[in-house]
Amino acid sequence: MQDATPTPATDPDFQNDVVRNLICRQARYPDIATPQDWYMALAFTVKDRMLESWAASTKTYAEHHVKVACYLSAEFLIGPQLGCNLLSLGLEDEARAAMRALGQDLDALLALEEEPGLGNGGLGRLAACYLDSLATLEIPAIGYGIRYEFGIFDQDIVDGWQVERTDKWLKMGTPWEIVRPDVSFYVCFGGYTQMQTDAQDRLRVQWIPARQVKGVAYDVPIQGYRVNTCNLLRLWKSEAVESFDFEDFNAGDYYQAVEEKVVSETLSKVLYPNDEPDVGKRLRLAQQYFFVSCSLQDMLRLIDISHTPVAHFAERLAVQLNDTHPSIAVAELMRLLVDERQMAWDDAWSITLNTFAYTNHTLLPEALETWGLPLMQNLLPRLLEIIYEINRRFLEEVRNAFPGDEARVARMSLIDEQGEKKVRMAHLASVGSHAVNGVAALHSELLRQTVLRDFADMYPKRFLNVTNGVTPRRFLMLSNPGLASLLDETLGAGWRSDLTRLEALSDYADDVAFQQDWRAIRLNNKAALAGRISQLVGVRIAPEMMFDIQVKRIHEYKRQHLNALYMICLYRRLVRHPDQQAAPRCFIFGGKAAPGYWMAKLMIRLITGIAEVVNRDPVIGGRMKVVFYPDFNVKNGHLIYPAADLSEQISTAGKEASGTGNMKFMMNGALTIGTLDGANVEIRQQVGGDNFFVFGMTAQQVEALKRTGYRPGDYVQVNDELRDAIDQIAAGRFSRGDKALFAPLLDNLLNYDPFLVLADYADYAACQERVSEAWQDQRQWTQMSILNCARSGIFSSDRAIGEYCQHIWQTQKPAPRL
Repeated sequence: MQDATPTPATDPDFQNDVVRNLICRQARYPDIATPQDWYMALAFTVKDRMLESWAASTKTYAEHHVKVACYLSAEFLIGPQLGCNLLSLGLEDEARAAMRALGQDLDALLALEEEPGLGNGGLGRLAACYLDSLATLEIPAIGYGIRYEFGIFDQDIVDGWQVERTDKWLKMGTPWEIVRPDVSFYVCFGGYTQMQTDAQDRLRVQWIPARQVKGVAYDVPIQGYRVNTCNLLRLWKSEAVESFDFEDFNAGDYYQAVEEKVVSETLSKVLYPNDEPDVGKRLRLAQQYFFVSCSLQDMLRLIDISHTPVAHFAERLAVQLNDTHPSIAVAELMRLLVDERQMAWDDAWSITLNTFAYTNHTLLPEALETWGLPLMQNLLPRLLEIIYEINRRFLEEVRNAFPGDEARVARMSLIDEQGEKKVRMAHLASVGSHAVNGVAALHSELLRQTVLRDFADMYPKRFLNVTNGVTPRRFLMLSNPGLASLLDETLGAGWRSDLTRLEALSDYADDVAFQQDWRAIRLNNKAALAGRISQLVGVRIAPEMMFDIQVKRIHEYKRQHLNALYMICLYRRLVRHPDQQAAPRCFIFGGKAAPGYWMAKLMIRLITGIAEVVNRDPVIGGRMKVVFYPDFNVKNGHLIYPAADLSEQISTAGKEASGTGNMKFMMNGALTIGTLDGANVEIRQQVGGDNFFVFGMTAQQVEALKRTGYRPGDYVQVNDELRDAIDQIAAGRFSRGDKALFAPLLDNLLNYDPFLVLADYADYAACQERVSEAWQDQRQWTQMSILNCARSGIFSSDRAIGEYCQHIWQTQKPAPRL
């Protein structure tokens, strides 16, 4: 945040409230308060104003008997809250002036805030964007998730390698949450079930659990932008039903006395990364069931206190399953309705089907969750029985629709019978939801054609597309205030509430004076990032260089190693031909590899190895730099997205569901080099082929090549530069002479190459040459940059949420009372 306007007169109420919170909540007086104390006092002052809005919103929702959108997600990567909340409330200038009067610098206080460790990557960030848009559009909504005590991990780069540190985001406390000990529910695990007959001689099932855990609600207010609406993110913390066994303590068994508390609290202790399928499976399933059960029990509580009959559950609540993680909710709602509320199966199923909708986020088979039957039987015996019954009835429906097609029946079954028997969670979500959506046009089409084809054949009306979106509040207004101010001056402030108004920026793309202003803002953003990089990793970068940036989770399908191979080829070319014309370029990477994903860690080590060689080579000078930016997260993204000239979106076509980083870069004026994958397809459609650097095979060509027999080595033999780059890696050039270090990575590329890095390399390298040529003409490049921003409006999360409301949830903003 920057002080772009004259300092306003200090609001004495705001300033006094900060001091009052400093004294009454932090127990400090100004003379001895630490910066952390001042941050907490300011945050509490802002939250107090948000809670006034929250109370008004809750009252409005209750009076209108609204339909509430409930977003179930295992992750909510909400990012730092203070800056966004000041922006939404319109208090930035007021807060800056007040803190200056109190001898404090607002920017320094903003930098102190710990990022909540509530997510892993794009899935959690999307959920956070959607909560922002729901509040801004004034749609009644609740987000439900887990209050992880420790996040994924903080990343250090030590001697070129990723080193994980515990993410202790709560170590200083957080001012944003409200503990609700009165909103708590019991969740069962293990044990057995028994049948019994009720008073009406109907067969009922009772679950006798081996143990129970209590889930306690922690609420985080989500403020809409410049509206009097504040929604809710409700996170569940696990606690022991009885936190201390006094009898064991008196008997001298001190450890047994607290064991139940320790075991129970493990459920919300730590967020597990997505890419560790064999580590912590039991805990992961327990976590998912824990937050889903608490959330559905809370929804039933809300139904009860609103005096709504349970039969009308689906008319008052729309529940979105964000990927397969919460898909156990289908079986849990059936349990709650049939076992707890004693509804007939068919009535309960009708409510369940009309309540749930499912968003699929991946085409990768390994990412479609399955749970082994022994694990499910041991941990959730009653849920498994319900899944069996859902499956029995469903397969009967399949057989009626496709008589004699037992192969189809086996493919569609909720139980995978091949090898170790497993429950297919994507199948459960697809069967138990009235709507199933992909997250980009290409992804949704491939979903219908591949992993969920049988379900699309059977329920064609259930399937639709809602392309992802990102919030312009955080990723443009907050992180790029210079550009936001220029847009205000040029277009008026209307674009802030309707991002499609950015289209009018196209009229200024050729304006010389406007281009100068545009370049000046971008240069300031790049200088800020360069300064931070110098502090973090000691690499000095000229802001005038092209900033070529690839920041995202480190994964083979995202193909950071394709970028790395090009860097080696470019470096070798510059060494051999020092006089060759080439755009001075700084390659910037960021992202985390899952702790158990060795190949991804090796990719990081290769990038840092290249950086070590390139940045120390005096022959290269200022013509090329390579940087790995450690601990990429939302907070660091505030600096990175506005500074990018080129956005690398180079996944294998057909593998990336959508992507959202591509949208954040585009919104800030970066040009994209990318495959026709995920939302890249729609970005190119919006901005035009002349303003997008496309390369590589299409999804159809990828599949065709795999069917005919892909031989990666053939591509190396016909490309001298590529062969030289691989030889350099093998010779230990980027591993300090260790020839064995990158052998697993090279073996994987040369003999398997599952994501077709080598097949796409030549076209990628040729496309990068077109990028370099375009950079030479700064007027043309600036025009392309402006047009990318101008045509990014469709990728606002406001548009995406509008589509969910209209086509899936049937929710809307409450009408004003007459």
